[in-house]
Amino acid sequence: MPDFPRGTRIAHIGIAVRALDEILPFYRDVLGMPEVPLDDADGARIAGLAAGESLVELLEAEQADSPIAKFVAKRGPGIHHLCLAVDDIDATLERCRQAGVRLIDETPRLGAEGKRIAFLHPSATGGVLVELSEH
Repeated sequence: MPDFPRGTRIAHIGIAVRALDEILPFYRDVLGMPEVPLDDADGARIAGLAAGESLVELLEAEQADSPIAKFVAKRGPGIHHLCLAVDDIDATLERCRQAGVRLIDETPRLGAEGKRIAFLHPSATGGVLVELSEH
């Protein structure tokens, strides 16, 4: 089957939480969202939940100096980032550079799902931390 452009779509929404065991039952048991196994990454324990073709990632700090720990300490629990899946992350990052978008990751790195990812700075995206992930 040939590769074809899928277009940009929402891959997942990352939600910073104080404790996975406190909030996971709400999403899993009350809302009925099935769990999806994900690897932990960036100093965070991650619980994945299916939401149609997208995921909700619950992120609990595993280390006190991790990005999630800092986020929760400063802002409290809540939406941490929006992840958009793109067909070609290198080309998307280049378009961002050309448009003057401030990048957190200059080059893609491997993310929790083993996909190439890069973050864009919220100052360039209307106050939202945006993660790009290659399909």
